[in-house]
Amino acid sequence: MDFPVRVPVNEHIINMKGERVSATFFAPFDPTLEPFIRVSTGDYSATRWRRGRDNALASILCSVAHELVHYQQWLDGKYFCESEAVRGAAKRVREYAKTVRHP
Repeated sequence: MDFPVRVPVNEHIINMKGERVSATFFAPFDPTLEPFIRVSTGDYSATRWRRGRDNALASILCSVAHELVHYQQWLDGKYFCESEAVRGAAKRVREYAKTVRHP
């Protein structure tokens, strides 16, 4: 995936409504300003213990992939479509999983 506009990814997540969320994408109205993605990773250890390493990592990767779909929508000047982000994230994680050797 190309990144024509830099998009930093951070890990501290409380959205603008004060809600605890797994990920957010900030899309400035001004396309000359830098967007950013925030992804929660603080529960990785607990999730790994409950669901296993691969599932814990897949959860984080899916959040990143979901927000990257919103990034692409922003670059293309589209309205954000959650169903497109959910489908696109799942597709990207499946594609990535094919490239990784599993223990």
